[in-house]
Amino acid sequence: MIRLRRVYDPPEPGADGVRVLVDRLWPRGLSKAAAAVDEWPRAVTPSAELRKWFHGGGSAGEFRRRYEAELAEPEAVAELERLRSLAGPLTLLTAVKDPEAGHAAILAEHLAG
Repeated sequence: MIRLRRVYDPPEPGADGVRVLVDRLWPRGLSKAAAAVDEWPRAVTPSAELRKWFHGGGSAGEFRRRYEAELAEPEAVAELERLRSLAGPLTLLTAVKDPEAGHAAILAEHLAG
């Protein structure tokens, strides 16, 4: 089971399982203790170049295509496999306001296989 949540929402110990931060940068104003992050695999987060391109006016469709190309890189593939091997539920955490509409949803699709 893969859940998507905002990293700013309080942890749900009975439901979250392994909490994985999927943003390249640490979320502003959030302590590591409050975030309760178990994993921070930067190899599966959008690159700095891709983030800058998208925030500069890039389209969502082209972002998906470019991000999926990054997820096909060997280091990302290995990290995806490692994350898939973790036991129990997996919660992908992001600072974006709508996790279902951002890169976390694309990553969840790839993890689900």
